[in-house]
Amino acid sequence: MSSTVLPVITRAKVPVLLLNLQPAAAINYQRLNSMTSRTAMTGEWLAYCSSCAIPEIANVLVRLGIPFHQITGMLYGDQHVQDELETWLQAAGVAKALSHSRLGLMGHYYSGMLDIATDLTQISGRFGVHIEQIEVDELVALRRHVNEAEVVAKQAAIEKFFDVDQGCTGVELSRAARTAVALDALIDHNNLDMMAYYYKGVGIPENEDVLSSIIVGTSMLTASHVSVAGEYEVKNVIAMKIMDLLGAGGSFTEYYAMDFDADIVIMGHDGPGHLKIAEDRIKLRPLQVYHGKVGSGLSVEMSVKHGPVTLLSVVESNKTGLMLLIAEGLCVPGAVLEIGNTNSFYRFPLGCRRFVEAWSAHGPAHHCAIGVGHLAKVLEKLAKVLELELVQVC
Repeated sequence: MSSTVLPVITRAKVPVLLLNLQPAAAINYQRLNSMTSRTAMTGEWLAYCSSCAIPEIANVLVRLGIPFHQITGMLYGDQHVQDELETWLQAAGVAKALSHSRLGLMGHYYSGMLDIATDLTQISGRFGVHIEQIEVDELVALRRHVNEAEVVAKQAAIEKFFDVDQGCTGVELSRAARTAVALDALIDHNNLDMMAYYYKGVGIPENEDVLSSIIVGTSMLTASHVSVAGEYEVKNVIAMKIMDLLGAGGSFTEYYAMDFDADIVIMGHDGPGHLKIAEDRIKLRPLQVYHGKVGSGLSVEMSVKHGPVTLLSVVESNKTGLMLLIAEGLCVPGAVLEIGNTNSFYRFPLGCRRFVEAWSAHGPAHHCAIGVGHLAKVLEKLAKVLELELVQVC
């Protein structure tokens, strides 16, 4: 009865999923009609009557303005039901994990990038994320206390994990390792699940030394499920974390160029990349000049695994404060640019021209998160759980 269900829903104050599930595909009419007991017959018939209760409950919820979702099918052996339940449970799991997450923000916005400016109240309120403001000074101070044994151990881990270019000097490897150890300590001390950062470090050599050697450590953190976004990209680190919670990676990405001959879009970034979704072993290359950053140092070069991928962007919305923008496509083989950055070739059903226009029409920031696999179904449910608008471009 709706009067029985309603108090549970109003007191629980959680998303509502109505399961319209009957025991089998159809009533065994012959068996039911052959029953000698009318009482038993009524019981068998009522076992298939979930479709009676669903509109009753739905009617009450609609009149009270309470959102709800439905799954219709069979209780046993129904793959559609199993798939739907699995994606709903995944979405609920992501929403819960986000609501218990701590996001660290270190530094300041990248000067001039107005698109990445973010309303932190919306981030905290819509996703339930706790936001912790982190001083760059804390990372610098932690780095001062890193001992040589920790540096040696971290450098060994780096050399084991990465395909280290011959141009990477011992000095640069040691510098990156020292910063990576300090980053680990920063994350542990502040109990962070994700972090967005950017800091020029101009005028104070020690600060510049730390921030110009951060990419290796942030990439390793991202691979260990602590998502890190550069350029103080708050919205995008949420997108990266969602992808990571789905087991799909979540690599920091922006648009590079289009190859009109091959009808593909080239995308990547200078890190942090999600190293667990790389097509091949990740390369570590020295850069004499960073793109858009102060200083020089080591950078990560990788391509995302070839096959199905999903792009996710968290976008400001006039309707729900924030919205999710997604697209499904394919990561395809191509001549990886040896520029010390993550970069991959992507093909979309709309073609490269129409895709870039359709994506940009919804006003996302120029960054997005890349995850492996086609994830539209679960992301659609996540948006419903979070009561956010979702737009799928393709």
